Amino acid sequence: MVNASIEFQELSDHALNTSLNRVVEESPRHRHNNCTLETLRVRRDWKTFTPTEKRSYIDAFLCLTELPAITPRHLAPGVRSRFDDFVAVHINQSYHIHRDGLFFAWHRLFVWEHEEALRNECNYTGDYPYWNWAADANDIEKSEVFDGSDTSLSGNGVYIPNQPNIAARLLGDYPPLWLPPGTGGGCVTSGPFVNLTVNLGPSFLAVPGDNITRASNPLDYNPRCLKRDLTTSIVQMYVNYTSIMDLLHDSHIIWELEDLIQGSPIGVGLHGGGHYSMGGDPGRDTDASAGDPAFYHHHGMIDRVWWIWQNMDWKNRQDAISGTSTFMDTPHSPNVTLDYLLDVGYANGNRGPVHLRDLMSTTSGPFCYVYL
Repeated sequence: MVNASIEFQELSDHALNTSLNRVVEESPRHRHNNCTLETLRVRRDWKTFTPTEKRSYIDAFLCLTELPAITPRHLAPGVRSRFDDFVAVHINQSYHIHRDGLFFAWHRLFVWEHEEALRNECNYTGDYPYWNWAADANDIEKSEVFDGSDTSLSGNGVYIPNQPNIAARLLGDYPPLWLPPGTGGGCVTSGPFVNLTVNLGPSFLAVPGDNITRASNPLDYNPRCLKRDLTTSIVQMYVNYTSIMDLLHDSHIIWELEDLIQGSPIGVGLHGGGHYSMGGDPGRDTDASAGDPAFYHHHGMIDRVWWIWQNMDWKNRQDAISGTSTFMDTPHSPNVTLDYLLDVGYANGNRGPVHLRDLMSTTSGPFCYVYL
């Protein structure tokens, strides 16, 4: 495990150096933006933030939950805040952004727009965080993301005893993968988001037992508490350093990376591992999971893994895409190309679509950031 963590850090350092060199060597015209060393943003592990930096981020996040929504109510009757705009678009587009050729790029843009909203609408000036799951494999409840302190994203939910295992639905004819319940399950009891109201969903919520819960219209108003069911064993099984390194070494083409990170054929992968380890509602909901504040930390780490993989062979991986624009190509749709127009709806104020080719590098198109 130690060797895997060292190797992962070495690959991350290589990706950073490669990215910085491109910013220096490539002209802004070639990158189609004005990304320079002076304008470059940095994304950092939440563990490296000072208490003051953490509170600044949390305050900006809470600001989003207090600003009015811009999504028209006739499109999503349940939206009540600017934060809900993000949750609604993730629900609405879920079957076009998972298990297909848009997974990485769409979520890269989505998380970027969340950062943009924090900065432009809530005056956030700090670095954007990610959650390094593997560093918390010993005990997720002691993670600085989930320890329930005033500098966390709130902690575990109230313990619900005797919960059955959770069925993670797999693809094709495979039977469910049974995952253990955690040490919570109810409403979160401490931390900055203890009073957060989850307004949308459930849409595809895995609950203990072999059950999926879905509202008749997941975009309707359905206020309830934020629930968590933190599960260390899932972190240990699916999002440890060895799992990350196996993924990076075994994924020679982008289709393999897309497939393995989402758990095909008989697992949950890094993507599902992060979601199932936080559990609860909406964390364990494929569609509505963006309603848990930790979603953005989690997908920052997913983007970091993709960024590292790209920079392992930038020449051949910069523009690597594979797949259609529908979940497991159901219904059938054409393969996506770099000219595909992708948008995140009212998450970015409904400014319109972006070409996929402009989302392939973190230092070109709309982006200008690297990971530390």
